Amino acid sequence: MSFAKIARASLLRTDQELHFIYAKRTLLCAVTKNKVKFYHTNNGAYGHPRTTATAKSDIADMSFPVNDYRVYNLVQAFRHHGHRIANVDLLGLQINSPDIAELNPLTYGLDASSVHELEGLTYFGPKHGSVNDMVRHLKRVYCGPLTVEFQHLQCLQEKKWFSKNFEQIQNEVLSDECRVHSCKLMLKSQAFDHFLANKFTTVKRYGGEGAESVMAFYDEFFSMAAQVNISNVVIANAHRGRLNLLTCLLHFPPVAMFQKMKGKREFPENVAGAGDVLSHLFASVDLPYGCRSIHVSLLPNPSHLEAVNPVACGKTRAKMQSMKVGDYCDTGISGNNEVVCLQVHGDAAFAGQGIIAETFALANVPHYRIGGSIHLIINNQIGYTTEAERTRSSEYCSDVGKIIGCPVIRVNGDYPEEVVKACRLAFLYREQFNRDVVVDLICYRKWGHNELDEPSLTQPLMYKVIQSRSNVPDAYAERLTNEGVCSKEDLHNDVNQWIATLSENLTQLDSYVPKANHLRKQWSGLVQASSAITVWDTGIKEDILKFIGGRSVLLPKGFNVHPTLKKTHIERRLQKMHYGIDIDWATAEALAVGSLLLQGFNVRISGQDVGRGTFSQRHAMFVDQQTDEGYIPLNHMFPEQNCFFEVANSILSEEAVLGYEYGFSIENPKTLVIWEAQFGDFFNGAQIIIDTFVTGGESKWLLQSGLVMILPHGMDGAGPEHSTCRVERFLQASDSREDGVDGDDVNIQIVNPTTPAQYFHVLRRQVVRNFRKPLVIVGPKILLRHPLAVSNIVEISPGTMFQPVLSDDSMDPKNVKRVIFVSGKHYYSLLKERETKGFNNMAIVRLECLCPFPVKELQAEIQKFSNAEDFVWSQEEHRNYGAWTFVAPRFQNIIGKKLRYIGRSVLAIPAVGVGDVHQQEAKQIVEATFA
Repeated sequence: MSFAKIARASLLRTDQELHFIYAKRTLLCAVTKNKVKFYHTNNGAYGHPRTTATAKSDIADMSFPVNDYRVYNLVQAFRHHGHRIANVDLLGLQINSPDIAELNPLTYGLDASSVHELEGLTYFGPKHGSVNDMVRHLKRVYCGPLTVEFQHLQCLQEKKWFSKNFEQIQNEVLSDECRVHSCKLMLKSQAFDHFLANKFTTVKRYGGEGAESVMAFYDEFFSMAAQVNISNVVIANAHRGRLNLLTCLLHFPPVAMFQKMKGKREFPENVAGAGDVLSHLFASVDLPYGCRSIHVSLLPNPSHLEAVNPVACGKTRAKMQSMKVGDYCDTGISGNNEVVCLQVHGDAAFAGQGIIAETFALANVPHYRIGGSIHLIINNQIGYTTEAERTRSSEYCSDVGKIIGCPVIRVNGDYPEEVVKACRLAFLYREQFNRDVVVDLICYRKWGHNELDEPSLTQPLMYKVIQSRSNVPDAYAERLTNEGVCSKEDLHNDVNQWIATLSENLTQLDSYVPKANHLRKQWSGLVQASSAITVWDTGIKEDILKFIGGRSVLLPKGFNVHPTLKKTHIERRLQKMHYGIDIDWATAEALAVGSLLLQGFNVRISGQDVGRGTFSQRHAMFVDQQTDEGYIPLNHMFPEQNCFFEVANSILSEEAVLGYEYGFSIENPKTLVIWEAQFGDFFNGAQIIIDTFVTGGESKWLLQSGLVMILPHGMDGAGPEHSTCRVERFLQASDSREDGVDGDDVNIQIVNPTTPAQYFHVLRRQVVRNFRKPLVIVGPKILLRHPLAVSNIVEISPGTMFQPVLSDDSMDPKNVKRVIFVSGKHYYSLLKERETKGFNNMAIVRLECLCPFPVKELQAEIQKFSNAEDFVWSQEEHRNYGAWTFVAPRFQNIIGKKLRYIGRSVLAIPAVGVGDVHQQEAKQIVEATFA
């Protein structure tokens, strides 16, 4: 039985097309500065637009015709402090500020009965009247069930916009059609919860009861999106009310949900996947609104609250790239059209989870901005069993949004019409300013954290109030019928029809066959990875490689490059490409990226310092020493280039940024997405993303991701935190078998390449093959400039590919008595020792791929060195770190060889912090390996 299946990578461009591109290289000399896209100028994502200064305010336009500044100050006080006494405490359990001096006319020396000219002080208030008239108006506008916080905004134009539009929307009256439609949606959501409570009594459904007015928000959101020509909506949502949204608005088949409640698989039998719990179901659906259709993607979420939010942002930006809108617009016009991200939060999680602050920090950063998210907090006024005031130190759960100056719209969930207005206002603000905005929907949770909890054990007073009040949908329905807007019969008929639909779906439970909705649209043509190992020819013709190499350091005329880079980077690269030898790590990477761009793939690399590279090795972006302009040569290889290299220097975050890149990677398989950690072990700040998305996303949700994680690794004496990438954690998180042969279908692939050619091939293989898997690259540090860690151009030419195992061809196999297996840069230390001591009977075999475990290749090595009597695993890491605990059982169980361990002993930390001890340990390992 063959353990490998050879398959040649089908290039998206033919060789003839690539040669045609190469033949046009002489035309590139005509590229001038006015045609290029700089990194810091207003030319889109490939380089990003420089942040524009806030437009100068027209003071005359911003001011009001004020006759008495005392009255003006009172008006401004209500705009600033009105939210503090607003009617948003629907349970009556909170204590409002009893006496806010700023809202008292006496504070400003005003007599309540005195008459003033009021025209111009508010947009839709009385023009003439007493101070009491003004106060009544201001309380109605700013202290009712819909209120706002916006005085902290930095831009006067935004403040003016907000006061004007908020006061205007307060005077709007919703159409009867809109009111009835919202009421029916709320009743439908309530009926759904009641149906599940009766039919599935032991299921934790995390229902929407107490927050039904959110259905009116969602419906208005989709309607607004259609009205402003948005075609794509990406939603991040936690578990509360998720099933209601799925069935009532997103057309999720109830029978599929019921089947999951009965413990059945959500995927067909012929599709590999372990599935996920009920409250993590998701949808991708086209919804008709008016004469338009919008596509809504409700992303799957893990139980780690808020972890999905940066994922949604990343997917939103990836959609913008695919559609060439926003920063990716061909015309270079910045801004966002056609895609919007809705992030739905819980109140305690929004205030407590640090990933929220990290995601906000990305909101306006070039290469991460998405034209503003709309944040909806479903504020149950409780966190599991924790009182609201103990879930945060700030006054409101929404206060974290103020770190980037988000306006906050706060609304009482007992008033569905005000909820609709809140949605409209948020949507209009986001459309106007392309900035984030927060809607804080004050509601309650009718039951406990789930329906099987008894909440009165910890919140007796709260739940006494909750159980004694009318349900919001029923109260609103009664109001509409009393006003004669609709009839009870109409509402009852609509609910009964919905219940009949649910009942009919329940009868289909035994006959329903689940469907797999993956690998459609832009993912069509890809497959689930097989249980075999496929091999892909990823080489490129030498003349094309030389063309890319030259273009990777070609700068426009007049560009003032740093003299050190000119000598050590540009001139050396040109020399390497001329002779085709001594290709280093950064050059191999540039060749891989450039070749993918020519083949029709975009490439995105993200992380801290990725433009230069942590170790000053990459220099994908050059910075003009006179103007501070940046320039990415690979984006200017030829005039008709339509695929680009996005170099995204990130904020100092791991969790949100890695989540963002994962989201980017699941949108389009035609983009190679790379996240590079500054140092390898920094990934542990993003452990939640790795555990819940990267390693398990396909198994849980059938979402393929080709995300690459480059984690610089090496025991170089840097101490506990900058030495290893803790590769053992990734190996443990893999589903590689220690008693059988792995295939391409392992959940995550892990490589430790030792040559630039290997790095070149593994990057290209990631997107030219017909499936996507996350890839962890144990990245180099000292190998970036190691004189032996170089490759020749023939090693990346046609017919070459990534080698899971690199054999030792320098030894005569008949003479080898000891085979030393090693992974990573430790090989070069052993090679130096062997050459110094003159050993000629010890072969050093490199495991370049750890997962999937290369069984066939290792068996070939054992057979090759058939006279060997001693088999050793040598590693520089401590025994409880590195690959030892992974490779040892596989060698013994599958290969049939028990390895002898040589390396550092166990330690509580990855590396010692004492330089002398480190050097002594390194010497002992090398000597012991050959002893």
